[in-house]
Amino acid sequence: MLEHDVLIIGAGLAGMRAAIAARAGGANAAIISKVHPVRSHSSAAQGGINAALTDRGDEWEDHAYDTIKGSDYLGDQDAIEVMCRSAGQSLIDMEHMGVTFNRDEEGKLGTRAFGGQRRARTFFVGDFTGQALLHVMFEQLIKSGVQRYEEWFVTSLIIEEGQVAGVTALEIRTGKLHAIRAKSVIFCSGGCGRLFEPSTNALIVTGDGMALAYNAGAKLMDMEMVQYHPTTISGSGVLLSEAARGEGAYLRDKNGERFMEKYAPNMMELASRDVVSRSEQTEINAGNGVNGCVLLDCTHLGEKLIMEKLGQIRELGLDLTGKDMIKELVPIRPGMHYIMGGIKTDIDGQTNLPGVYAAGECANVSVHGGNRLGANSLLDTIVFGERSGTHAAAFTRGQSYINVNEGEVVAREEQRLQGMLDRPDNGDRWGKIRLAMGDSMNRNVAVFRNKEGIEETIQELQELKTRYTSVPVHNKGKVFNTDLIFALELGFMLDCAETIAVSALERKESRGAQFRIDYPKRDDENWLKHIVVSQGEVGPELSNLPVTITKWTPEERKY
Repeated sequence: MLEHDVLIIGAGLAGMRAAIAARAGGANAAIISKVHPVRSHSSAAQGGINAALTDRGDEWEDHAYDTIKGSDYLGDQDAIEVMCRSAGQSLIDMEHMGVTFNRDEEGKLGTRAFGGQRRARTFFVGDFTGQALLHVMFEQLIKSGVQRYEEWFVTSLIIEEGQVAGVTALEIRTGKLHAIRAKSVIFCSGGCGRLFEPSTNALIVTGDGMALAYNAGAKLMDMEMVQYHPTTISGSGVLLSEAARGEGAYLRDKNGERFMEKYAPNMMELASRDVVSRSEQTEINAGNGVNGCVLLDCTHLGEKLIMEKLGQIRELGLDLTGKDMIKELVPIRPGMHYIMGGIKTDIDGQTNLPGVYAAGECANVSVHGGNRLGANSLLDTIVFGERSGTHAAAFTRGQSYINVNEGEVVAREEQRLQGMLDRPDNGDRWGKIRLAMGDSMNRNVAVFRNKEGIEETIQELQELKTRYTSVPVHNKGKVFNTDLIFALELGFMLDCAETIAVSALERKESRGAQFRIDYPKRDDENWLKHIVVSQGEVGPELSNLPVTITKWTPEERKY
């Protein structure tokens, strides 16, 4: 039987950092991923990674305050302190591993400004920072000797005696199902962005880890907080990095006016993402857009700067809109980008399930609260990936493997999957259900929300979940049966979508990414608290937790 002290699910930046840390802690660590590690969605992060370096006259407390303010005071301040204190060393560690960060004229690490921050503390590699970090981390993973299960799909957690005992996983290449025994499991499986359509997220971002943990008894938190990025391309949802605005790009309406002056007179285009997205959507709804978009203006930045620092997003603009940002304005609009919610953890990545950890976008250690600052996501993956790997390795020391009847576990899971394959063709397709879900979420649980719209989506999700129980899988084969994989992913997505919608309905205020037009004010008296979702016998069950406040008192958020 396959067995490991620590099994990491997901091979993006959080997963690889966790695996390297667990291996350094003496654990027999392995990493399992449904795609090759360098195809993980971390590669899509364009803009940079935040850190306050004291020798630049920047302090971690200032970074923490900006993060807390950006979170609309829903972030837990003890966790934010940990992340911001650790940021400088984590950045230097990445450079020492081999990340070729951009440098300034003096040869020092260069920075750019990012939204919601009073200082330029975003370190970057052109406009493909995530890809640069990911490839360097993969080199370190190989060096560490961590075993890799590439193109394996985890179908369930094995829970014995109330504790995790491993996973069942499908080897996609052969179609064979395996049980992998583990003393601890770390979820680093990314977000769930593709349950919205369109989305900036890759097609693989389907909430697998969140749903697996949730269905095994783990708690999810802040699921209603879904970030819409201000600059995405209409139709495709492809991201044009905040790096453009960080380098000085403007947002204009159909008349050429820089409309952000009305909404954030001090920070303008570099206000927090939720503020900018709402401002854009307000202008579009008022008829001040162009074909449902506003315009990104980089023309004043000059060809040299654009080619050196924004080359990738220039190509995206050319390919997908036909506009060359060197000399033309590019149409953009708010698009679903990131989920602030996730599997609830403490600062060491521990969940409420013994032996189960989480880090990265699938986790909620509560550093992002109601709104994530740009370039804090890569930092989150590195800091808490390392902490969860270190802690999981320590947790497993001296522990024995829990006895698992491998044959019984595998047979039970094989029977479940065969049941899906045996469904008769009823004319439905998982793709139809997935698109209907994405359209409903984007229509009613987006930048602006209200009771009627959210309730409509909850009802539609119930109908889609019923359809899902009988949706056929047309490909009956074993080898690379992506039809089956996509059907399994859809089940995870429907579970995540339901937790988002019920949480959005529950929070009767506007805070961060949650803007209820029927409750347009932030309400600290009643809603300065987290919404926690647990899997009940008949669906999601909601509870609350207080926000941890250390030394920053909630105040009105202005930019």
